[in-house]
Amino acid sequence: MRYFIELSYNGKAYHGWQNQPKSISVQEVIEKALTTLLREEIAIVGAGRTDAGVHALQMYAHFDTEVSFNADQLIYKLNSFLPKDIVIYDVFGVNTEAHARFDAVSRSYLYRITLRKNAFTFNNTFYVKQNLDVDRMNDAAKILFQYRDFQCFSKSNTDVKTYHCEIMKALWSFKDDELHFEIKADRFLRNMVRAIVGTLINIGIGKIDVEDLHEIIKSKDRGNAGFSVPGHALYLTQVEYPKEIVTKN
Repeated sequence: MRYFIELSYNGKAYHGWQNQPKSISVQEVIEKALTTLLREEIAIVGAGRTDAGVHALQMYAHFDTEVSFNADQLIYKLNSFLPKDIVIYDVFGVNTEAHARFDAVSRSYLYRITLRKNAFTFNNTFYVKQNLDVDRMNDAAKILFQYRDFQCFSKSNTDVKTYHCEIMKALWSFKDDELHFEIKADRFLRNMVRAIVGTLINIGIGKIDVEDLHEIIKSKDRGNAGFSVPGHALYLTQVEYPKEIVTKN
């Protein structure tokens, strides 16, 4: 039987989602909890791979088991067993072909920038001291819709078959004294969101022009794009699936 898990986590203490040989990951912690509670070796597959320090307001993963269990009781036990920075919201059965990663039709991310020093949000926002021209940053963000190949924003030596992504949303907006960047796509490359944000910040401070983004993307060269912003201010906010998958069995 295959099951989906809906969860969230604060990524500060973890070296990303995916299992690492010498560093703790969110995947490892959840697998150990499931293995202990179900008394069977459990491996999970996530909807994506968040970088070190990146958070998830919504993440899905799937696992297979023939062990019978009560979902509500398992959720309760998992949340009691897991550390406070990982929360399980739901566990539900799906068809055996459903896949948490490959069946996802979109992922959405939020990047939080604070425009003034704040003693209470420095752990989960990125403080930018320079004045930012948000109109220029939004003009540049619109350029992203014109392209599909985003190799220039991908981490080097990434083992992927294609650098093509379809961006569905890219928008800067103010929320109180924070500046938020929301981006949605069918898929993301490693480090892609952080590199896009760094590039748009360079445009916002006048380091590069809006129209320069065309040449950066066309170059397919990571060295031409902007710096990679810190991961602690990045949040995976939503993973979407076809309705038939997330309908509980």
